[in-house]
Amino acid sequence: NYFKLGNIGSKLKSIDSWTRNRLRYCIWTDWKKPERKRKNLIRLGVPPSKAYQFSRTRKGGWVIAQSPIMVTTITLERLRKRGYESMNDYYEKVSPMFNEPLYTRPVRTVV
Repeated sequence: NYFKLGNIGSKLKSIDSWTRNRLRYCIWTDWKKPERKRKNLIRLGVPPSKAYQFSRTRKGGWVIAQSPIMVTTITLERLRKRGYESMNDYYEKVSPMFNEPLYTRPVRTVV
C-alpha cells in the first residue's frame, strides 16, 4: 500500500479529554448532596475551606468538572485505578505497526 494511514492522535486526545471531563461530571452528579460533595473532596485531598466553597457552588456540573479543583483531584491516575484506559494508550497498544516510522519496517526486495 502506497498510502500511510492517517494519524488520529490529535483527534483521540481531544475525544479522550472530553471523556475524562464527562467522567468527572458523572462523579460530581453522583455525589448529589452538598455535604457528600464536601466530604468526598476532603477525602481527595482538597482543603476543607475550598471543599466547602465548591460543594455549595451554584455553577453547573459541567463547569465544575472542568474546574481546576476537579482536574487536580480526579486525575488520570485515579481514573486508571478505577479501570479507565486512555484512548490514545489503547490505540498505541492495539496498532503498534501504525506508530512506528516507515524505515523500521522490513523492505521487500524485488528479485
